[in-house]
Amino acid sequence: LKGTVVFIHFSFYYFDIGFLWSLLQAGGVPEDEAYIPTYLEAFPPLPEKGAPGERSSEFTGVWNKIRPIKSSVITQVFHVPLEERRYKDNSQFGEGDEAKVCVDIMQKTGAHIELSLAKDQGLSIMVTGKLDSVMKARKEIVARLQTQASATVTIPKEHHRFVIGKNGEKLQELELKTATKINIPRPEDPSSQIKITGTKEGIEKARHEILLISAEQDKRAVERLNLEKVFHPFITGAFNKIVQEIMQETGARINIPPPSVSKDEIIITGEKEPVSQALLRIRKIYEDKKRKTTTISVEVKKSQHKYIIGPKGNTLQEILDTTGVSVEMPPLESSSETIILRGEPDKLGPALTQVYAKVTICKGCTKV
Repeated sequence: LKGTVVFIHFSFYYFDIGFLWSLLQAGGVPEDEAYIPTYLEAFPPLPEKGAPGERSSEFTGVWNKIRPIKSSVITQVFHVPLEERRYKDNSQFGEGDEAKVCVDIMQKTGAHIELSLAKDQGLSIMVTGKLDSVMKARKEIVARLQTQASATVTIPKEHHRFVIGKNGEKLQELELKTATKINIPRPEDPSSQIKITGTKEGIEKARHEILLISAEQDKRAVERLNLEKVFHPFITGAFNKIVQEIMQETGARINIPPPSVSKDEIIITGEKEPVSQALLRIRKIYEDKKRKTTTISVEVKKSQHKYIIGPKGNTLQEILDTTGVSVEMPPLESSSETIILRGEPDKLGPALTQVYAKVTICKGCTKV
């Protein structure tokens, strides 16, 4: 009986009352029903609730979709080659005119500027701050610490207003983006030439952007080609000879991004037939070079890269002109010392000889 009472206590939640009452009247439990469940079986634990403060998975999913807020502070690093430095006296570096100019720019723009001397005696400049402050500071630095050049670009007079933009906003944005000064003839001036003043790299970028704006407004045929940038030098040719020749012979206008602009797109504009002819010639050059060329890589000390590039990139153009080989240099701000030569196999040897000659010709240069 004692065992029966215990059984009733543990089985209260598992059997109906009628069945239990019949067991009591019988005075025992049938053998086939004699299993006594454990306490955990009789009283299973309730499902665990989350700890206080925890949120369910549905809320977690919502929070996971929230995008992190990006920092409003940016940093830009750029390089001023030795030959383009306005102040070249390193004996007072950090205390002379360059430092004074930087302090003045920081006060005017609110950006933070750090200067350091690179291995090639060029300037490495790091500018930190809000985007607008950094862009203004960079423009000031280029204008005051870097020697200036100028160039012109000709587009149809009716396209000038698109370069200027509403209330001059497009022009201002373009000047900040390229760190240049862009002078557009007044409406009453019959000239269609736009003058750009700045560094060589800045001028190239500004010219490219202006030609893109003009191409978008051109009502004639427009073709856009996405061809790998490493093959662009073969299309432009040394000193732009090939692209100029194609434009003169077809009458189409061809806009190829300069080396400082990392874009693959080449834009051809003009009448339908000239554009088609120019397109075919460019494609032929590209496919021919892609099929026939190969590459070799060499390591050259970063401080000697300037001798391979030459003033305004002229040495690279000379190598391309005499050998048909394109020499690909790593960006100045990069720490990479790898130089890639791209060309037809039988031309790579002579091109490599010229590269070695350039880095060993100066006094004090060590052989690669």
